[in-house]
Amino acid sequence: MSLQPFLIPASPVRFEEEIKKSTFITYLAHTPSIEEAKAFIETIKTQHKDARHNCWAFVAGRSDDSMKWGFSDDGEPSGTAGKPILAQLTGSGVGELTAVVTRYFGGIRLGTGGLVKAYGGGVQQALKQLQTIEKKVTTLLQLRLDYPLMPLTQSIMTQFEATEVKADYSEKVELVIELECLQVAAFKETLINKSGAKVLINQPN
Repeated sequence: MSLQPFLIPASPVRFEEEIKKSTFITYLAHTPSIEEAKAFIETIKTQHKDARHNCWAFVAGRSDDSMKWGFSDDGEPSGTAGKPILAQLTGSGVGELTAVVTRYFGGIRLGTGGLVKAYGGGVQQALKQLQTIEKKVTTLLQLRLDYPLMPLTQSIMTQFEATEVKADYSEKVELVIELECLQVAAFKETLINKSGAKVLINQPN
């Protein structure tokens, strides 16, 4: 698994066009998991239950993680809708993204080449409007320390942009913090050096 940050959608997009009297409406949304991708697809299907087709594809993780891809032609000829949509998504380099293309049939057949162009092209146009943000890959660390070491620990947390997830103040301070994976080694080294190895650091399973 890559620890590098990757792009995800910042907000949903809707793009509509008419091709030979058929209306194609493309929806893009941020879906961090396969379950959320499927839920979004069902929402659009319900919204457009009178449409001839609701074809879709999703990339539920990083854009290069094929274990989290899915697609459907939803009744269009095989390979003319789901795959072209997926090809646009994976080519965009954006992760956690689902596209649903709704088609209201206008009575004129487009042929397989026309369908590939219509479905792929709609997603391509929608992607041009998509705003993205960077998602950092993070992990959790458990810290156990004496109270006098709190100011030092908090200062190092700020330096590494770590956030406190949970804190337990009993005999010692026990913190659970979230930190970018790429920063873990440097964070541990800094904290151990500056505290004289008095802060215990564990990675929860």
